[in-house]
Amino acid sequence: MTQRRITFLNGPNANLYGLDSKGTYGSESFPQIEARCRQHAESLGVSLDFRQSNHEGELIDWIQAARLDADGLLINGAGLTYTSIAILDALLSFEKPIIEVHMSNIYKREPFRHHSFISKAATGIVAGLGPLGYELAITAMVELLARADKAKADKA
Repeated sequence: MTQRRITFLNGPNANLYGLDSKGTYGSESFPQIEARCRQHAESLGVSLDFRQSNHEGELIDWIQAARLDADGLLINGAGLTYTSIAILDALLSFEKPIIEVHMSNIYKREPFRHHSFISKAATGIVAGLGPLGYELAITAMVELLARADKAKADKA
């Protein structure tokens, strides 16, 4: 079997993680989080395409491209989580597992963050666990893909 490929997209301002160690997102920088995720994915035997953009259209292009080459999609839409119907529409066209990821617990924050457009397309959500949540989301995706493989094999 070929190596599974997971795409992990991060939205606006995620590249600023760690710049305010007392802030909402802690002291770990975005490059450090990316390195942890890549190492974790490698330990699980999956390929990880990890990206960040401050531009909604670029995120949409990446979601559309993932339809062709990713087995699963992880997304931290950041501020676009609460505003982007266009990202939701792109995600709804991705017919494989999607996990929504947030560093913070969005339900302990401002009320406008309590509604996620991304959630409508997501298979599941990991929120409030900081960088650990990123790794747990990768683990969860690998498990979802393994279960799908087993279900397919059982039908054959």
